Amino acid sequence: MNGCRTLKMDMPNRSSNRGQGPKDLNTTAWEIVQKAIGAMPKEEPPDPNKNPAAVTLGRLGGLKGGKARAAKLTPEQRKAIAKKAASKRWAKP
Repeated sequence: MNGCRTLKMDMPNRSSNRGQGPKDLNTTAWEIVQKAIGAMPKEEPPDPNKNPAAVTLGRLGGLKGGKARAAKLTPEQRKAIAKKAASKRWAKP
């Protein structure tokens, strides 16, 4: 790559960045120049009260939800939910 770096303008993979979309190439270049000359503050330091892993991934407790909900339901409630889901899944549009 001859020491040359390319700007990656793809959509981010993390759910915490969803909806932001790629920036305009000119805006990205302007921000890089401003940071390089010191005219723009670097990046804000992360909030010390937040768990960095949870901030980065945004899923710290997200995977517990379905199991916790299923544990609280009675077998009859789970069966009713499953029937409703199956009927919606297999219904013809």
